[in-house]
Amino acid sequence: MSDQYTSREQRRKQKENSKRGRGKQKGDKGKKSLFKRVLAIILLLGVICFVIGVGTFAYIASTAPELDDAKLTDPVSSVILDKNGKEITELGGEKRELVTYDEIPDKVKNAFIATEDVRFYKHSGIDFYRIGGAAVANVTSGFGAEGASTITQQVIKMSVLTPEKTVTRKVQEMWLALQLERKYSKEEILAMYLNKIDYARSQVFGVKKAAEYFFGKDLDELTLEEAALLAGLPQAPGAYDPYTHPDRAEKRRNTVLNLMAKHGFASKEEVEKAKQVPVTKSLIPIDEQEETDGEYTTFIDEVVKEVKQKTDVDVYSAGLKIHTTLDTDAQDYVDELLSTDNMVNWPDDKFQAGFTVVDTKTGAIRAVGAGRNRVARGLSFATGVNRQPGSTIKPILDYGPAVENLKWSTYHQLKDEPYEYSDGTHIGNYGGNYHGTVSIRKALEQSYNIPALKTFQAVGADKAREFGTDLGLNLPDPITEAYSIGGFSGGVTPTQMAGAYSAFGNNGVYNTPHTVTKVEFPDGNVMNLSPESDSVMHDYTAYMVTDMLKDVVKKGTGKAVSVPNATVAGKTGTTNFSKEDREKYNIPSSASPDAWFVGYSPNYTIAVWTGYESIEKGKYYMDTNQELGMAKQIFSKVMTHVSEDVKDEDFKKPSSVSEVTVEKGSANPGRLASKYTPDSAKVTELFVKGTEPSKVSKTYEKKAEEKEKEEEEKEEKKEDSNVKKPSGLSASYNKASNQIVLNWNYSGNTDGVSFRVSSTVDGQAGSSTTTNGTSATFEASSPNGNYTFTVVAVNSSGDESDGASTSLRIGTGDGSAGTDEETDDNNQDDQQGTRPEDEQPSEDDSGSDDENNNDNTNDEQNNEQPTPSQPTTPPSGNNGNDEGTDEGTGGTTETPTTPDTGGGPGTTTPTQPDEGTETPTTPTQPETAQ
Repeated sequence: MSDQYTSREQRRKQKENSKRGRGKQKGDKGKKSLFKRVLAIILLLGVICFVIGVGTFAYIASTAPELDDAKLTDPVSSVILDKNGKEITELGGEKRELVTYDEIPDKVKNAFIATEDVRFYKHSGIDFYRIGGAAVANVTSGFGAEGASTITQQVIKMSVLTPEKTVTRKVQEMWLALQLERKYSKEEILAMYLNKIDYARSQVFGVKKAAEYFFGKDLDELTLEEAALLAGLPQAPGAYDPYTHPDRAEKRRNTVLNLMAKHGFASKEEVEKAKQVPVTKSLIPIDEQEETDGEYTTFIDEVVKEVKQKTDVDVYSAGLKIHTTLDTDAQDYVDELLSTDNMVNWPDDKFQAGFTVVDTKTGAIRAVGAGRNRVARGLSFATGVNRQPGSTIKPILDYGPAVENLKWSTYHQLKDEPYEYSDGTHIGNYGGNYHGTVSIRKALEQSYNIPALKTFQAVGADKAREFGTDLGLNLPDPITEAYSIGGFSGGVTPTQMAGAYSAFGNNGVYNTPHTVTKVEFPDGNVMNLSPESDSVMHDYTAYMVTDMLKDVVKKGTGKAVSVPNATVAGKTGTTNFSKEDREKYNIPSSASPDAWFVGYSPNYTIAVWTGYESIEKGKYYMDTNQELGMAKQIFSKVMTHVSEDVKDEDFKKPSSVSEVTVEKGSANPGRLASKYTPDSAKVTELFVKGTEPSKVSKTYEKKAEEKEKEEEEKEEKKEDSNVKKPSGLSASYNKASNQIVLNWNYSGNTDGVSFRVSSTVDGQAGSSTTTNGTSATFEASSPNGNYTFTVVAVNSSGDESDGASTSLRIGTGDGSAGTDEETDDNNQDDQQGTRPEDEQPSEDDSGSDDENNNDNTNDEQNNEQPTPSQPTTPPSGNNGNDEGTDEGTGGTTETPTTPDTGGGPGTTTPTQPDEGTETPTTPTQPETAQ
C-alpha cells in the first residue's frame, strides 16, 4: 500500500510540475511578444517622424531663395536713413577689397579654419558632428544657445538669408549650404567667406582690408599672432576690438592660437612665442587711421556696430535699408560745437568731451558727441570709453533705490557727520565740512558724500546694484560701498548714463539707448530693432528723484546750468586721482580727471563727460573753474539748442505722490506744521502716498502757549500795578500875579507816584515840571493866548497813566480869562504839532537843548512867537521834589477848557528837576522824531 501511495503521490507532483512548465513557457512567449510590439511601434513612430521631418525639411527648403552669384561674390551697399526717413549716406559697394584663394597665406586660412570650422574640407556643407553637440546645448540652454554653422553656412547667412535664429532660417541655411557645396569648390567658398567678414568698423570688411587697417600690412606680411587676431575678431568684433578692449582681444587671440596648436596648424613653440607678444604692439595708432569722407561719421559708426550686434549682418555688403534715430540738425550743432570755438571756449587743444543726446521718452539717440578731433571708426568718448561717474551715480545707486525700496520721502533726515566706511576707511565731503542733520533733498542738492553713503548702506548693496543694472549699467557683483559716491573699479559711458537718467524723466520706464529702429533686407523682410520698454521703478520714485534733481539745477551744485527754454533736472559729478597717481605725476590734490553733468528735460536727456584722454598724454587733469565747468556749459548749449522748437513742459506729478508741508527739523518721518509754525520753519516735501506724516508738531504750539501765558501774566501784573489816571484837572488864571494854577485829584495809591505836567501855548510847546503833589502853578508868558496843560501820573517803576488834559484861554483888554475853556482828559494823543516830522524834537533832548531848539524855530517861523512860560514853584504839599514857595491862587477865575489840537516843537527845562528824573517831553512828541 505504501508503495502505491508513494507512486500516486509522485504522479500528482509530476502533473503539477508539468502545468507549471507549460505556464512558464506561455509567460515567456507573452513577454517576447510585447517587446516586439513596442519595438515595432517605436520603429513605426521613428519612420513616421522621419517622413514628417523629411517632408518638413523638404517643404521649408523649397521656400528658400535661389542662390544668387552676385550676392555671393559682389557686395551690395546699404542705405542709411535719418529719423525722418531721409537718406543721409550709402555704405559699402566699391570700397570692399577682394582677395582670391591663392592670395591668402596658409597661416591665415589655418587660423580661420581652426577657429570656425576645423572639418571644413571633410563635410559637404553641413557638419553633423557639430550639429549633435549644438543640439544638446540648445536643449539644455534654449534654442540658439550654440551654433553649428559651418563656413559654408556662414557664407549663406551673410549673403542670402536674414540673421534671425529660427528653425525655418536654419533649415533653409542647411539646404542652401548643400547647394553651395555642389556649385562651388571649397577654395571658392573659403575665399567668399574671408572677403565677407565684417570687423564692425566702417570700411573694414574682408581679411585683406582688415590687415591693412589694423597692421598696415598685406596678408602675406602678417605674423602668426596677427593672423590669429584677425581670425578671432569676427565672433564678436565689438567686444574684442583691440583698440577699445585690448585685454579681451588678447585673450581671444590666444584662444585661436591654442586651437591652431590643438589641430596641428602650428607648433606648441610657435604658439607660445606668439602669445608673448602684446596685442597692441603692431597695431596702427587709432589717430593715424585714414578718416572717412562724409557727414555724420561718428553717428554712423554707432549704427554699423548696432546693426552688426543685433543682426550679425555685414552692413557694407548686405544691401540693407537702415532706419536710424539721427536728428541731423542736432548732430550738425554737436559737430560744430566740438570742432570749433564758436559755442564754447575750449581750455586747450587736448581737452576732450564726450556726450550723447537721447530722447527721454523713447531712448532714441539723436546725436553723438564722440569727442574733439575724432576720426571715423576712432575711439568714441560717448560710447567707447568708461570713466568713473563721480556724484552723478548718487541718484542711481543711493537715493533712487531708497525711494523705491524704503519709500523715503524727499524730507527724510540724515546726519552729515564724521563717518567711515564699514571697513573703517574715512569718508569726507568736498571741503572737509559737515552740515549736521539734513534732508536727502539737501544732501543731493549740495552733493554731500556722507549722507549718500548712509543711504546706500540703508538700502543695501544688492538692492542698489539691482536698481543700477535695471537702468542699463554694467556693474560687478557684488559692488562695494565706494560705488555709492562713484568710486567705480571700471566706469560708465555717457550713453549709459543718458539712458539711466532718461528713465527718471520718463515715469520710471527705461529704454535702451539705440541708433537704429528697423532694418529692411533685400528680400523685403523687415526686422524691428527698437528695444522694448521696461518699467524699472515706480512712478513715484522717478518723480521724487526728478524733483530733487531740479533743485540741484536751481540752487545746488548745478546752478551754473542755464537752459531758458526747458525745465531741467540734473546732477554734477567730479572724480579724484588716486594717491599713487598724484605722487607719480605731481598732480595737485584739487585736480580732477573727470567732470560730468547729466541732465534731462521731459523731451531730451544729455550726459556730458569732460576731461583728458589719458595721464600719459600731456595735460591730463582739470584744476581750473573753466575746465571743471565745461560739462555744465556744454550741456546748457546743447540742451538749449535741441529744445528750441519744442514746447516746454514740466514733469507731471503722479497720483502716487503727495505734497506735504512739514516743520523743519522735525524727526523722521517729519511732523506736520501747526498753525503756530512760522513760515520760515515750514518746508513742503514729497511723500509716497500712504506714508505721509500724521502727527502735528507741537514745537511752536508750546512756544505760542508760553508766549500767550507771558502776555497774560504781564497784563495781570500791569493791572496789579496800574497807575491810575489823574481826574478833575482844572486851570485858573490870576491876572494880578499873572499866574495859572492847576489842580487835580488822584484816587490811586500815591506811594512812589509823581506827576508830570506839561503845557503848550497857542500850539507851541511850553514849560513842564514834575511834582509829587496834586497842583502846579505856571507863569503866564503872554497876556493873550490859548494854554493847554496835560498831567500824567508816573510810578517808581516808570509805568505811566493816561494823561488828563485841560485848556484855558486868556482874554485881551481887561485881561479876564476866556470863556471857551473845556477839559478833555482823552485828548493827549491828538495833540500833534503842525511842524514837519523831521523838525520834531527827540524824546532824549534835554531842557537846555529844547530851549535852543525853540529859539531857533521861533526865529525861523515868527519873530513874534511868545517865549514859553516858566513854571513857578508848586504849592506846599508837593513832597519837597521841587523847590519854591506857594504864591497863592487869589484872583483866578476857573472856567471849563476846550481841547487844543495844536502841538509844539519842544519843551523847556523845569525850574529844578529832581536829580535822576527823566527830562519830560511834550505828550505830542512822535516816537520816530530824531
